[in-house]
Amino acid sequence: MVDPSGNESSATYFILIGLPGLEEAQFWLAFPLCSLYIIAVLGNLTIIYIVWTEHSLHEPMYIFLCMLSGLDVLISTSSMPKMMAIFWFNSTTIQFDACLLQMFAIHSLSGMESTVLLAMAFDRYVAICHPLRHATVLTLPRVTKIGMAAVVRGIALMAPLPFFIKHLPFCRSNILSHSYCLHQDVMKLACADIRVNIIYGLIVIISAIGLDSLLISLSYLLILKTVLGLTHEAQAKAFGTCVSHVCAVFIFYVPFIGLSMVHRFDKRHDSLLPVIMANTYLLAPPVLNPIVYGVKTKEIRQRILRLFHVTTHTSNP
Repeated sequence: MVDPSGNESSATYFILIGLPGLEEAQFWLAFPLCSLYIIAVLGNLTIIYIVWTEHSLHEPMYIFLCMLSGLDVLISTSSMPKMMAIFWFNSTTIQFDACLLQMFAIHSLSGMESTVLLAMAFDRYVAICHPLRHATVLTLPRVTKIGMAAVVRGIALMAPLPFFIKHLPFCRSNILSHSYCLHQDVMKLACADIRVNIIYGLIVIISAIGLDSLLISLSYLLILKTVLGLTHEAQAKAFGTCVSHVCAVFIFYVPFIGLSMVHRFDKRHDSLLPVIMANTYLLAPPVLNPIVYGVKTKEIRQRILRLFHVTTHTSNP
C-alpha cells in the first residue's frame, strides 16, 4: 500500500473478496458451504469419539485416523467461520496479523495431514508386507511419537513463513482474491522481490508434499507386489484395508496439486478457478474422509450404526 506521501508502507489489513464475480450470490452460497462445514465437523468428531471410546479400535490404523480427523476439523475451522462472515455479513476485512495466523495455521496443518497420510501408508505397508512384525514395529508409544513428529514437522516447515511475509513492503492493492489468506495470494501483493518466498514455497512443497506423495506411492507399489502373490481371498481382504486410505490420499493431494498448478500458470487476477479450487482443497478432505471411512471400513461402520441405534432406542419410550 502507499501512504499519502507516496512512500511504501506495510500492510495493516487485507480485504477478502470471497468469490470474485459472484458477490451477489455469496449470501445464498454460504448456506450449502455452512452445511458442508457442519457435516465435516460432526463427521470427524464422530470418528474421534468412536475410536476414543472403543478400546478394540485402539490400534495404529484407527489412531492415525483419529489424528487425520482432528486435523481435518482444525483445517476447516481455520477458514470457514471467517468465510461465512464474509458471505453473510460482508465482513471482508482481516487484520494483517490475523491473516498471518490463518495462513500459518492452514499451511502447517496441511503439512501435518500429509505426514499423517504417509504414516498411514507405512502402517498399511507393515501390516500387509510384514504382518508378523506389525505389533512390534508400530507400538502405541511409537505411534504417539509419529503423531508428535507430524506436529513438529508441520510447525517447523512453516515457522519461517510469517517472517518472510512480515518483512515484505506492500505498495499495491491490499485486496486478496481468495476467501482466506494463502501464501501464494498474499506475496503477489508485495512490491519487493519475492523470489525468496517463491523458492521457500517450492522447497516446502518438494520436501513435504512431494516427498510424502513419493513415499506413499512407493509403499503401495511394495504392497501391490506383495498382494499379487496372495490368494484371491487374501487379495480382496488386503485391498479392502487399503481402499479408504487410498481415497483419502487422492482427496487430499489432487486438490492441493491442482491448486498449486493453477496458482503458477493461471495469471488472470480475476479468475474464479483458483478460488473454487482453494475452497475445495480445504473442504473436500474434512467432508469426504469421514464418509469414506464410515462406508468402507467395517469396524467404523458398525460402530456408527450402533451409535445411532442406541440414540434412537433411548429417545423412544
